[in-house]
Amino acid sequence: MKMLNLVRHHYQAKLSIFLITAFFIAGIVGCADEGGGGIVKYDLNITSTTGGSVTTPGEGIFTYNKERVINLVAEAEEGYLFVSWSGDVNFMADVNDDITTITMNGDYSIKANFRVPPTPMVAAGDFHTVGLEDNARVVATGYNEHGECEVGSWIHIAQVATGSWHTVGLKADGTVVAVGWNVGGQCDVSDWNDITQIAAGRWHTVGLKENGRVVAVGSNNHGQCDVSGWRDIIQVAAGTYHTVGLKADGTVVAVGSDDSDQCNVGGWTHITQIAACSYHAVGLKDDGTVVAVGKTADGQCDVDDWTDIIHVAAGSWHTVGIKDDGTVVAVGENEHGQCDVCDWTDIIQLTAGRYHTVGLKNNGTVVAVGRNDHGQCNVNGWNLV
Repeated sequence: MKMLNLVRHHYQAKLSIFLITAFFIAGIVGCADEGGGGIVKYDLNITSTTGGSVTTPGEGIFTYNKERVINLVAEAEEGYLFVSWSGDVNFMADVNDDITTITMNGDYSIKANFRVPPTPMVAAGDFHTVGLEDNARVVATGYNEHGECEVGSWIHIAQVATGSWHTVGLKADGTVVAVGWNVGGQCDVSDWNDITQIAAGRWHTVGLKENGRVVAVGSNNHGQCDVSGWRDIIQVAAGTYHTVGLKADGTVVAVGSDDSDQCNVGGWTHITQIAACSYHAVGLKDDGTVVAVGKTADGQCDVDDWTDIIHVAAGSWHTVGIKDDGTVVAVGENEHGQCDVCDWTDIIQLTAGRYHTVGLKNNGTVVAVGRNDHGQCNVNGWNLV
């Protein structure tokens, strides 16, 4: 019996030592897993919006070791464009690149965002021209003394507008960017959001919000920025000292300088599109005819006989319109050949600057006529699609 007790005591002692050692080792391993140099793993949850997918590493939940660098590849479907990555992107190399990496330093959820590409368009300032490509990037040519052509770094742009010496870009997320002359604060748009359309006058910028209300910044010496009371607006246009708004019911409102009757739009009805420039305003009616008010010393308001028009634009002293067959008509000052558009064909959108006119063709190429002293008509190499 004594021998049995000795054996039992010896066994229990060894068992106790084993259990203590095991718990000690487990504690060391546990501490290591919590940051002491052992293996720590994190989950990466990957999703995408309509219009594309993440092909590398795929979509779903993946588990990786801590600090591992993961390759990410997003691919857009036909008819869509990759926009950006969103979610837990603090450890991502480039949120705007469809091929990028993320370093695993926690549990992350990320999403690849896609959207329909923007509609290519052109916009003309006094002496510069801007083009929006279908990849949501922007090109510019012409006068750049104030940096109005410094748009090469812009991405995810959905629309562009040009003032006399500044350029404005509407981003896909409803925010707005601007470059160029800012003496009146016309480029102070960094806090704008929920914007669906923009317009730029000589010294002011106008934005249309999702709810049909309007915001404006810049010089307001003629009341051209007094738009806070507007409601149910579906399009805005800006001239030198006036702002015009198209309402959902086809009527039009205007504020600002009216010294040439450029704000005399109260009687307009059945309007589907508006344009404005220096001292006149233009309205396209739903029957394809056009109305215009304002200064007409150069004939820029002589549009009463226009028919079958589908789009209008206003330059400083001239007015242009696209007919439903893709040809273009123009009236007004033609000292620099800015109205020499009678041979243009296949035009789907156009814009007018101070002394030049620019047209976007249905194949994405661009044409321009008029004064070219700053290279504002150097668009022959552009292809926006």
